[in-house]
Amino acid sequence: MIPETTNLPWVEKYRPSSLQDLISHEDIIRTITKFIDENQLPHLLLYGPPGTGKTSAILACARKLYSPGQFRSMVLELNASDDRGINTVRGPILNFASTRTIFKSGFKLVILDEADAMTHDAQNALRRIIEKFTENVRFCLICNYLSKIIPALQSRCTRFRFGPLSEEQIIPRLNFVIEQENVNVTEDGKKALVELAQGDMRKVLNILQSASTAFPKIDENAVYVCVGHPLKSDITNIVKWLLNDDFLTTYNRIRTLQIEKGLALQDILTEVHSFLHRIELPTNTLIELLMKLSDIEYRLSSGTSEKLQLSSLVAAFNIARSNVELPPS
Repeated sequence: MIPETTNLPWVEKYRPSSLQDLISHEDIIRTITKFIDENQLPHLLLYGPPGTGKTSAILACARKLYSPGQFRSMVLELNASDDRGINTVRGPILNFASTRTIFKSGFKLVILDEADAMTHDAQNALRRIIEKFTENVRFCLICNYLSKIIPALQSRCTRFRFGPLSEEQIIPRLNFVIEQENVNVTEDGKKALVELAQGDMRKVLNILQSASTAFPKIDENAVYVCVGHPLKSDITNIVKWLLNDDFLTTYNRIRTLQIEKGLALQDILTEVHSFLHRIELPTNTLIELLMKLSDIEYRLSSGTSEKLQLSSLVAAFNIARSNVELPPS
């Protein structure tokens, strides 16, 4: 049931409230549900990319475990926005974990969202608390990067990976939100939303809400304009210029397009990279271009000038063309 709230962001308004409402990772949900039903819930470590349902899953578990009246006293939820250094572990977390519930049966639940932001000292301190108070408390760690969680914590938890959502999983929920909010979205608009989100449900709903505010009709063009991402037609033109025109003309055209539409060179690079895989090029030429694109991307991430790196991009294609006659795009 959707709460009667108009001022909430759609990602919160339509956040699943029960395990049955979750749209993906059926195997994981089934396993966790069985743990709860048999009163055998272990410590959990949920990891994977953002927007894939990790926090929603554990909050739904907490609602299944506890009644609304118990929730506040039985669940401690800390996010990366809270200070979670060693003092927090030794303070609020230790106090919560060491306090037994007199009138309530069962165990408490500590949810540490974005646990990969915790310092190594805090994680080491947490390791001992998990061991000492297992009889009284269950811990659930949520993170994006498993490698940032120390091995000692990983070994004490049952790990579940939440992968990016597929298009088949996103579309039904997207259609439900569109219907509830009465938004005019075209089929190519939906496709663009799913493509841009890369399996992130939160991103889908955020872009949808932004686009619905800015445009009366959400089509592919509206979605791309809303997030400042290059249109497919723009990328086709850019690749055409790179493959056919001289250095100065190509540079000026791409630079003008960037300024007019506010495009980032990083986004252009990503799309050009995808486009290159769909063009028939000699293998050696393709390898050379991809290596140079990766170098440009690395330099961009290091904070170099976009103008210089754009010159480098155009130069890479010009050198490739001089080495072999590229087919017209």
